[in-house]
Amino acid sequence: MAAGAAPARPASVFIVDDDGDFRDSLSWLLESAGLPCRQFDSAEAFLQAYRGEAGCLLLDVRMAGMSGLALLQELKRQGRVLPVIVITGHGDVAMAVQAMKHRAVDFIEKPFDGEALLKLVTDTLAYSDRVFDQAARRQQIRRRWQALSRREKQVAEHVISGRSNREIAAALAISIKTVEIHRSRVMQKMRAENLPHLVALGALLQTPPGENATVLAPDSARRKQ
Repeated sequence: MAAGAAPARPASVFIVDDDGDFRDSLSWLLESAGLPCRQFDSAEAFLQAYRGEAGCLLLDVRMAGMSGLALLQELKRQGRVLPVIVITGHGDVAMAVQAMKHRAVDFIEKPFDGEALLKLVTDTLAYSDRVFDQAARRQQIRRRWQALSRREKQVAEHVISGRSNREIAAALAISIKTVEIHRSRVMQKMRAENLPHLVALGALLQTPPGENATVLAPDSARRKQ
């Protein structure tokens, strides 16, 4: 770490639930396992405070004001990649399944097994590290893409689509030599080692934020006590 640099803040478990006793109980369980927590009594309070930190969100489905499902939709709209575990009570399973369609990674049903919840949260935090690393990488690649000229982007799109230099030259009404020059600049600016690498970078750019592999919950997380 560079001299004077602030240490990285550990990933937090964000708890959003309008039941104060439940939040306190859940915080105690998680913090007893060394997992830092931050509590919010509403979706609105969480949105106001959240600044894109890594971690995971434990989210109640039914709350006064903005519902858990509405919060998920808003996080998706903002392009947030924070993994979300939905907490549901009796009769809310259909709503929890709906929440998973909005990229919640899993749901747990009250009452739940504490050890299984800890395992699920720990796994989700590890998944969060991968998700945020990928998001940072995507952002870096997007900055490189934006640094390309309009013509370089056109050539890159054709290259990624699998077209030959001759086909690209014909499509853009330019010489093959000009295509080769632009292609070389694209490879350099995108820091692509070879054509497959450039294709992979292009695919990553096309992946919407948050579209990542799902963390599967252990079956015990859904077992009632």
